[in-house]
Amino acid sequence: MSDQFVIVGASLAGARAASTLREEGFDGGIVLVGAEDDLPYERPPLSKGYLLGKKERQKAFVHDAAFYEQQRIELRLGTRATAIDPAGHQVTLDSGESLPYRKLLLATGSSPRTLELPGGEARRIHYLRTIEQSEALGATLRAGDPVVVIGAGWIGLEIAAAARHYGCDVTVVETDRAPLRQVLGDEVGAVFRALHEAHGVEFHFDTQVRAFGALGDRLTHAVLDDNVEVPASAAVIAVGISPNVELARSAGLRVDDGVVTDAALRTSDPDIHACGDVASSYHPLAHEHIRVEHWANALNGGPAAARSMLGHDVSYDRLPYFFTDQYDLGMEMAGWFPRGGYDRVVFRGDPSIVDGKAPEFVAFWTRRGHVLAGMNVNVWDVQDDIQKLVRAGYTGKDVDLDRLADPSVPLDTLLDG
Repeated sequence: MSDQFVIVGASLAGARAASTLREEGFDGGIVLVGAEDDLPYERPPLSKGYLLGKKERQKAFVHDAAFYEQQRIELRLGTRATAIDPAGHQVTLDSGESLPYRKLLLATGSSPRTLELPGGEARRIHYLRTIEQSEALGATLRAGDPVVVIGAGWIGLEIAAAARHYGCDVTVVETDRAPLRQVLGDEVGAVFRALHEAHGVEFHFDTQVRAFGALGDRLTHAVLDDNVEVPASAAVIAVGISPNVELARSAGLRVDDGVVTDAALRTSDPDIHACGDVASSYHPLAHEHIRVEHWANALNGGPAAARSMLGHDVSYDRLPYFFTDQYDLGMEMAGWFPRGGYDRVVFRGDPSIVDGKAPEFVAFWTRRGHVLAGMNVNVWDVQDDIQKLVRAGYTGKDVDLDRLADPSVPLDTLLDG
């Protein structure tokens, strides 16, 4: 059998896995296959610093080209894997070539969900997933024309903030009754609604775009379900992402909202691993499979998968972690809970928007006195304490919620006693 390791997905997760294999002493062949032409890069800048014109393009790349050459990591960019033969330990590429592998890692990520709408062939209708799409969107936003954003999730709201940065009139259309409600609930979702409204964003909730209006190929407006017409010279569709499971499914691997893995990131085939957006992995603390779409999961999941591929004892129990920057609000969040899986949000500090200024507070999602997740907003150097509280909550340790809400009580003392 070949001693070669193949990684499908030249992403942050894939690049981190490849470099970790070398760090751990693996001396065999490593091939990193990616559909995009660019070197592996990180995606947060695409809706944050790079989109805002505050970060240079090359800052998004995980490594420069010389790194891969020095580490003897073979890059196959602009190349798609089309099939996996688990029995023969082969990956087929779109060129017709087959790559043998001893171990295979799927880091194929996700793709934006699309909307097929009348008028959708008009110019300046954007999705955001790749660096080229970020550049095209940035060029549109810099024109300062009215923009409609479809979807009030994280990407939709970050794009809305970027559009306001460039002086665009912004309308956000969301099928739910509040932004981010599916991931944060009503209480904290209301904070983000107030933040954006304070910066001039107009929301339309409990509705959806059913068509675009255009003059020739130039977008002029969006038509909502209630026949309201929203003026727009550009649109961004940000209605979530779907894991790229096609390769795994056709290879007979177990798939259920992602490629299913155990805590060591092994799929149903012991010689195939998966990590990043595409993996639905068993979490040892949550005691169930969860799929995490955020940057930190790629950053940490790639190295964990690499070590598992090398036969190390791996139990990937990193807490889901996310951060965002919108206007003057900076936030970190750690933890996880299913939709509707909490019974109380505990605020430490006032989450109100005052005179348009973002607040400073910490929020905790709790259930029966257990901390499930925590978010620090414009409050720094507390994330380690938040993660300790979340880990304790997962193991069944409760905390005094009155003390949790009291800013005078140090977070690092809440687990004492």
